Amino acid sequence: MITAGVDVGNKYTKVLIFKENDIAGKGIVESGFNQKKAAEEALSEALKDARLQRDDLQFVLTTKSGAAEVPFANGTITDISAAARGAFKLFPQARTVADVGSEEVRVLKMDDRGRVVDFTINDKCAAGTGSFLEAMCDALETPLKEIGPLSLQSEKAVPMNAQCAVFAESEVISLIHARTPKTDIARAIHDAMASRISSMVRRVGLQKEMVLIGGVAYNPGFVKAMEEDLSITLLLPDEPEYVSALGAAIAAAEKAGQPNKTR
Repeated sequence: MITAGVDVGNKYTKVLIFKENDIAGKGIVESGFNQKKAAEEALSEALKDARLQRDDLQFVLTTKSGAAEVPFANGTITDISAAARGAFKLFPQARTVADVGSEEVRVLKMDDRGRVVDFTINDKCAAGTGSFLEAMCDALETPLKEIGPLSLQSEKAVPMNAQCAVFAESEVISLIHARTPKTDIARAIHDAMASRISSMVRRVGLQKEMVLIGGVAYNPGFVKAMEEDLSITLLLPDEPEYVSALGAAIAAAEKAGQPNKTR
């Protein structure tokens, strides 16, 4: 059985190919303005990585904001279901999942079979997302890859409001003018993000163990802030940006095995 999951996010499009209950290949490209083209390019990368042809694929499911823009998909799966399936495959002991993407944050709770029992999604605000972090990096004139490690050097907690990205950016500028060390400002940014997302976790009810997925999971400063806020140790996938695509591919394999599936 060879299937594929396509995660069409606001910033990146990811494709994961699933073969005989294992990951066979992956591809990632920027989504840009043409999500159809991005999906095609990511699929080509994944097929090349797996050393397969498109005709080898038996079923394809797509998820996230641009799910309807993938012409070669056989169907769609909700972002919540895809995140749950992917996280449960990697960490069967997991009961809570936080998916922090470029524009959205999703937090869900699962039972011991990986079924979603509750979830919440952030409101239409960039605060707490990858876009928020990028905006703060611009204000701090610090590359995105450096702000996480920079925050780990901080020796002092500085409070900051993350309820609005615009106000938070203004606070960062004020802290800069007050000659607050960059390390402390970087820590304040991550603490503010963590506080907002942790409140979402508590809303659905934290159940250990908890998985963090999405590209922001690569950021050690954010991981530390989340762990301190929730008093837990997070489970971190090796490639957190592909977890939802993995979940979609797993669901595709299940559908492909159904006798009355619709092609």
